[in-house]
Amino acid sequence: MKVCIGLSGGVDSSVAALLLKQQGYDVFAMFMQNWHDADATLHGDCEWEEDRFVAEMVARKIGIPFYFIDLSKEYRQRVVDYMFNEYSEGRTPNPDVLCNREIKFDAFLEAAEKLGADMVATGHYCRKEPLLDSEGKQVIIDGQPQWRILEGVDPNKDQSYFLCQLGQGQLAKAMFPIGGLTKPEVRRIAHEADLPSADKKDSQGICFVGKVDLPTFLKQKLLPKQGDVVEVFDAFYASSPDYGFAVSTLSSILKTPGKPQMICAYSSEDSGGASFNNVSIEGATRSEGNEYDEEKIRTLSDETLERLSRPLDYGSIKFETETYRSGKKHIRKTRYKDNPYGKIVGQHDGAQFYTIGQRKGLNIGGHKDSIFVISTDTERNIIYVGEGHTHKGLSRCCIRIGNRDIHWIRQDLEMKDGEIRSCRVRVRYRQPLQDALLTKRPNGLFIIFKKPQRGISNGQFAVWYSSDGEMLGSGAI
Repeated sequence: MKVCIGLSGGVDSSVAALLLKQQGYDVFAMFMQNWHDADATLHGDCEWEEDRFVAEMVARKIGIPFYFIDLSKEYRQRVVDYMFNEYSEGRTPNPDVLCNREIKFDAFLEAAEKLGADMVATGHYCRKEPLLDSEGKQVIIDGQPQWRILEGVDPNKDQSYFLCQLGQGQLAKAMFPIGGLTKPEVRRIAHEADLPSADKKDSQGICFVGKVDLPTFLKQKLLPKQGDVVEVFDAFYASSPDYGFAVSTLSSILKTPGKPQMICAYSSEDSGGASFNNVSIEGATRSEGNEYDEEKIRTLSDETLERLSRPLDYGSIKFETETYRSGKKHIRKTRYKDNPYGKIVGQHDGAQFYTIGQRKGLNIGGHKDSIFVISTDTERNIIYVGEGHTHKGLSRCCIRIGNRDIHWIRQDLEMKDGEIRSCRVRVRYRQPLQDALLTKRPNGLFIIFKKPQRGISNGQFAVWYSSDGEMLGSGAI
């Protein structure tokens, strides 16, 4: 069997290539260039050239043919243009997910097949297995053998999330040689084989673009425009009909009557789950999350679920001006009247450059705790912020995936209208899997989390898994 390995110059794809060669496959390597413009990258214009040089040395060391392909046109059309469009609409896209669906397992696969490849391999930390029936035979649907895709065995490096939009046709052609290894094991194999990439640091930033300053990158197409930064006070939620609706609706579907937990306890995904202490959490009696009654969820109307899933709208916070006289000369000036629900605390250069949960780059002082973006309004060019990790605007309990955006990796697992299923869900890479109930309705797939989730933005991909680690499906929020 002839296998094309996507060789990036990193240690993961290098070890994947080595393992394939050792297993007796007819292997060749292909390095793809997907980006030319280095204006927004933080490492200068030679980063991809260095990666290519290392990749070529790795191929030479292993003893496999090496090819180069330029897919920058396809990447710009299918990934970068999508990014610009999503940010301009106030959504937060994931270009790496699109890169795998549209480039690595589409345009790159097509190029590899022209060179005679039967399969394409990558250095992703995930596993692929055949779907077997009760007799141990591979399941075939519509003439196509079915495959399962599972988390990688290394919980710190699992990359199945980035492959959440692949279909069965793409999986049939895919190989993931290092999915059963941990990162330390991969490093050890690379050192033992004296591979040139053995000590190379993991790549960061946008897939095949590199680490970038995102606002600078987006300003290539999206024009800066000054607007207000509005801080939202806690009083807003006490008077918000939509927030009150969410509290009452979630309360109505609890197994045990009471007040639902509405705020997520902060936990750093990059520090082993270290969380803060001595902080009062709303719904603290349910600190382990909300236990919902599936039968009560069935009684909710489609319209109720859709309203529950919507992010809060802060457009009702208005600011009126008043004139006053200042100083000995009584100079007439204008100021905003005090508003119990919020305050204009600064200026920004474009709502499209900010994402939910962001705290860097706001340049807002005078607060005891950190300030976070809780909402963006690209139409009126306003960003809304809140103070502290437990600000109510950072948490959401329910999200919706539109019918057009629902993607099932296996057709046999597709949910029918009215069905409720318990799954584990993540909405970003490296996020620990979260317990949730999925309910399918004619107006979409709704995900109700046991614990409120922090910093969710429309446009992100929600990915759901079974209890044994199989990735089942995904969709853009």
